[in-house]
Amino acid sequence: MTMNGEMVDASILLLTKNAGSDLTRLLESVRSQKTNLRTEIIAVDSGSTDRTVELLTSFAVPVWRIPPEQFHHARTRNFAATLARGRFLVFLSHDAIPVDQHWLTKLLANFHDPLVGAVYGRQFPKAESSLERRDVFDTIYGEKKIVKDPARRNGMGYRFYHFSDVNAAMRRSVWEKARFPEDLKVFEDLGIAKRILDGGWKIVYEPKAAVFHSHTHSTVELLKRYFDIGYTLRLLKIWDAPETRRSLVRDGWKLLKAKVRRISDKEKSSLARKGIGQDLAKSLGMFLGLNQNCLPLVLKRRLSGFRVFG
Repeated sequence: MTMNGEMVDASILLLTKNAGSDLTRLLESVRSQKTNLRTEIIAVDSGSTDRTVELLTSFAVPVWRIPPEQFHHARTRNFAATLARGRFLVFLSHDAIPVDQHWLTKLLANFHDPLVGAVYGRQFPKAESSLERRDVFDTIYGEKKIVKDPARRNGMGYRFYHFSDVNAAMRRSVWEKARFPEDLKVFEDLGIAKRILDGGWKIVYEPKAAVFHSHTHSTVELLKRYFDIGYTLRLLKIWDAPETRRSLVRDGWKLLKAKVRRISDKEKSSLARKGIGQDLAKSLGMFLGLNQNCLPLVLKRRLSGFRVFG
């Protein structure tokens, strides 16, 4: 049951903390969507100390506030979903800006297929994004729509389970059955995608439902991030499939070679060299994460960017 007994078509769920100036642009974009759908926006804030809560209130967005120490990537998203009244749950990061006024319609149009359980959209890197992030986004967020059907995996390798709740939607009924796995401290979107696909539902990548979003990570941050990715791939048994291993190696080499080719360009040489170092750090982090059972606990704790070992 919903709070007032009235259902809406879509609930846009924001998890916020010190969102900064991006939040104004996000809210303005969401409010200007051209759609006949009945929508609501709900925010769960985990200890903002800037104007985030004030800004949400000025846009008449209901805000539930939790202490920062209670934030958990999976648990907090599940909590936000329990507050929603929508038939569809739309998850949007507080720094992901829809690129146009048709973002929501394009995202939700894919649910006309009753077998589609979830949809995620394209992410364009922001202007200040690093070369590493731009190359990654070009690789995993292409122009072609993809329907991930568990009945026909189509040799997608690691991309079969790729899913990002930075910009995504799912049926409420599917979320109620799958839910974000609260035993994962991070990459909860990968965890729920596996549950959805393994449950027989399709997941659609919709490039026309796009947002501007990206972060710039240091080399050390990338090493730690990919350590956690390797650990999670092993934990969820996604790494067990030979096609997963082959596809990750193939794309890794592709990204590295693209940066090597840029070294001869004087204007891009410095960025390319930094990008090569970051790609190597990511590969090392992934290798260590996949083989973390061979490492002492004290080292694993230092290598994990998201403190998955406490």
